[in-house]
Amino acid sequence: MALTRRDLLRTGALGIMVAGSVEAIAAPSAAAQTRRPAGYGALVDDPAGLLSLPKGFKYQVVAQAGVTTLESGQPTPSDADGTACFRDGRGFVLVNNHEIDGSEPFKVPALPGLTYDAGAGGGTTNIVVDHSGKRVREYVSLAGTHNNCAGGPTPWGTWLTCEETEQRAGGVFQQDHGYVFEVDPVDRDANQHPVALKFLGRYAHEAVAVDPHNSTIYLTEDAGDPHGLYYRWTPPKGFHGRKGALKHLQQTVGDNAGRLQAMSCFKGGKHIDDLSEATQPGTKYRVKWVDVAERQAAAVSVRKQFAAGEVTNSRKLEGAYWGDGGAYFVASFARADDGSVNEHDGQVWFYDPRAETVELKTIFGVNPDPDVDTFYDGPDNITVSPFGGLILAEDGEGLSHLVGVTERGAAYALARNELNDSEFTGPTFSQDGRYLFANIQTPGYVFSISGPWETCR
Repeated sequence: MALTRRDLLRTGALGIMVAGSVEAIAAPSAAAQTRRPAGYGALVDDPAGLLSLPKGFKYQVVAQAGVTTLESGQPTPSDADGTACFRDGRGFVLVNNHEIDGSEPFKVPALPGLTYDAGAGGGTTNIVVDHSGKRVREYVSLAGTHNNCAGGPTPWGTWLTCEETEQRAGGVFQQDHGYVFEVDPVDRDANQHPVALKFLGRYAHEAVAVDPHNSTIYLTEDAGDPHGLYYRWTPPKGFHGRKGALKHLQQTVGDNAGRLQAMSCFKGGKHIDDLSEATQPGTKYRVKWVDVAERQAAAVSVRKQFAAGEVTNSRKLEGAYWGDGGAYFVASFARADDGSVNEHDGQVWFYDPRAETVELKTIFGVNPDPDVDTFYDGPDNITVSPFGGLILAEDGEGLSHLVGVTERGAAYALARNELNDSEFTGPTFSQDGRYLFANIQTPGYVFSISGPWETCR
């Protein structure tokens, strides 16, 4: 692969060059099935019936919902989702979302000083991991939030956790929800008295990517009826991203700090109403940004505040990350019966802020048989491999995988869930490239995976 671990450590590179090819990674053709397989080779069945990996790879269980325990004595919470890894001395800290909406058995405990709304059971835990990928301890870093799905790391070393909900205050809920919160991986005092970053809008947040040059934040929305939108938040003049700066901005400037806008795409003079219109990798649209009128959605959901033809929407906008000088984001699937123009089982897009364009990098055709081990669908969380290409967490039908995509656009299975059909979530590499951390959401496992990463074909 083009990027080695040494390259990553020397340059801090996060870039990839996924060419994308319908033949290579969409509904498999006979030609695709006879090519030399990509990736690390065939998966080896796990005798423990948990996680199958290629030959030479192994896993450790870092945390398990209801089994491992927090420093405060309660069990590890349910539904691990979006995750990021941060360096801490000789080891690492995972900030781990918990996508808890109220029905799960193990909630994030509402600890004093760390709780936004005692009526909500979601939040984040920080898992300290040593240099060998083993768990050291786990503790609550944010409580009292709702349905924490994905998020994203910031260039200044924190995690933005996103509530995928539009839940209003009422009943058990003491606060409105649908916000983004900042979590520090190592400074516990910084997590005291959590503040909703209301200037980023109140809607079903999924994931974020942050421009390291100017602190602009790009955000996905996973919503339906109508479909979600892709947003950017531009900070006010004089703002400099650093630890605590977003919280301070909310507390001093308030709900309308900066500028929140939704993406609108064009092909020549034609407006693109839905991203599913694109069916070929390399499709590129010109982008304009439209101001959000009322970002707290007091009367009308943000995505419903726009007239027809004013913005571009998409079914299932999910994972996001920053790389190659721009923002990558994922649409998990589209179907005709949900109002999409064309059907697919996954798109990866790249927004170029300098050119003001979005380009379709990768597309998965509709999966013809979700129970076949070489067919993939429903990419959700996404990360960059330091050895080149992408790692996608599959949240689709049938078998569930961690799916790799090489720089040539070929897809391969990196891991298979042998326990059940629950989705994979939160893939993230350690800073030294030795470990890939990833989760099976239900019943709730966090893994560290190691092996001969340099040998990817």
